[in-house]
Amino acid sequence: MNILAPPKARLGIEVVHDLVCPWCFLGVRRLMRTLRRRPDLLFDLTWRPFLLNPDMPRSGMARPDYVIRKFGGEERARRLYSSITEIGRAEGILFRFDRIRRTPSSIDAHRLVRFAARFGQADAMVDALFSAHFTDGLDIGDPALLLAIAAACGLDAGKTRRFLASSDEMDAVHGDNLRAHRLGINGVPCFVIAGRHAIAGAQEPEVIERLLDVAAVEAAEL
Repeated sequence: MNILAPPKARLGIEVVHDLVCPWCFLGVRRLMRTLRRRPDLLFDLTWRPFLLNPDMPRSGMARPDYVIRKFGGEERARRLYSSITEIGRAEGILFRFDRIRRTPSSIDAHRLVRFAARFGQADAMVDALFSAHFTDGLDIGDPALLLAIAAACGLDAGKTRRFLASSDEMDAVHGDNLRAHRLGINGVPCFVIAGRHAIAGAQEPEVIERLLDVAAVEAAEL
């Protein structure tokens, strides 16, 4: 160990996202790729829920009904999804919108991410939930599926089952969603770095990295 080496800057990054947002999946992948390029920095990720469909029934909605409600029709949705699918390939994401039969409420999935954070598994949980929905076309509002994903992430099945059956973290999810709106965040993904710098959208790694550099310089001056 080089005792003369300066300590690494540690940056807190709040990831404001929704697990049913394809741009969030893309943006998070780009963020993670950026962070891997910066071994000179330390990062603490905090996953903040944002509810794109706050009025979605807890049981979800049939995909055709959702597409009409959200996009006005299948043709407009198909054009948008085609564009996202092409961009996703560059990040190793295989979007399969054709497999999605039901658009879920994301509340329980967000709750599960907060539960996983207690055991240091939030990052893995987020990626698993995104992949389950957008690659496998599965309903991440289904408690049985959430339990299976939790088990695959190494969480205790009994504890997870009891958690999902409770209302634990429900108020926290709604509270974070309200906080995001009060901060002026009206679209996701949004990355808040060091509590001071925010960048919205599925930005290219180079854009994210420039903001990390600014935050790191400020942290070094404190």
